[in-house]
Amino acid sequence: METKFKIATSFLVIGIVCFLAFYLIDSKVDENTILQEPFFLLPVGFVSLLVSVFLFILFAVLKKK
Repeated sequence: METKFKIATSFLVIGIVCFLAFYLIDSKVDENTILQEPFFLLPVGFVSLLVSVFLFILFAVLKKK
């Protein structure tokens, strides 16, 4: 596997791990009725997945040339 595709695969794995961690970590309400949840993992996961898809497409197009 080329280094370029390893970079794209790394972003894909990071995105999947972020989504899995979001679903595995509990959301809870503290004594002040404030919801505590790992919401930051969702945008990080979506951005990582979008970057990986963009890189896969970019590297595939560049490889054909």
